[in-house]
Amino acid sequence: MGEISAGDPAMGAALVCVAAAAWLTGGPRCGARRARLLLAGGGTAGTGPPAGRRIVGELRRLGCRLRGEWWSLAAGLVLALLGASVVPVVAGAAGVPVLRRLRLAREARRARERRGDAVIALCGALAGEVRAGRQPGEALLWAARDSGGLGEAQATVLAAARFGGDVPGALAGAARQPGAEGLLGLAACWRVAVDQGAGLATGLDRLGAALRAERDQHADMRAQLAGARATAVMLAALPALGLLLGTAMGADPLHVLLHSGAGLGCLLVGGLLETAGLWWSARIVRAAEAA
Repeated sequence: MGEISAGDPAMGAALVCVAAAAWLTGGPRCGARRARLLLAGGGTAGTGPPAGRRIVGELRRLGCRLRGEWWSLAAGLVLALLGASVVPVVAGAAGVPVLRRLRLAREARRARERRGDAVIALCGALAGEVRAGRQPGEALLWAARDSGGLGEAQATVLAAARFGGDVPGALAGAARQPGAEGLLGLAACWRVAVDQGAGLATGLDRLGAALRAERDQHADMRAQLAGARATAVMLAALPALGLLLGTAMGADPLHVLLHSGAGLGCLLVGGLLETAGLWWSARIVRAAEAA
């Protein structure tokens, strides 16, 4: 039997199967799946020989720890073996920080949304406590514990409420957290209610309604822009589809792109155009969201 070269399709298919096994045995819910297996099987999470269970366990741990951006490097390694070139590895490594930045931005946006929902819940809970007959300071203590809308500044705000401090100032400081801008309205309601004797519950109801309307408006805007994002992603995936079709037709596009001057030039120009198109699409979406 002859030696298998780096660009052998059989070797590439084996690597793809190994990567698929790592993904299927890992994934974001691998911890829960392992727990269910342990509870259902009386402490046994796998079957087969001990060595096989050990390999499966290592693949699961790898899938748990591997962030989404590192799949770019994994794909680059697979393409490098299929095309017998280091160019895909370099491109995959360059995509890791970009994908990490996108992931962190997405997580920060979700954290802002959760904090905004918590502020709305805080307003509703505080209004209910005030209507139940509690004093504003005591009502804030109970409402903050139930809703968590004060975030990391909860200790400071609750200390001001408990010991007669500057509660509006503490709320304004807490509003500097991303997504907690609604606390500025709560601080204004508090100041008006304490200084002028106005109804705090009524002001909180209006503030909560305004915050909910703003949240729904943002959600509607994101829903309307979902089609534009999907179109941009689909267009960005067309070159990969072209490579797959060329491979299926036996044209060997990877060899042409990675081992010829014209192919490397086309790859460079295409990569620049792809990057420019994605940046322009993201810029249009951000401008629409800001408007």
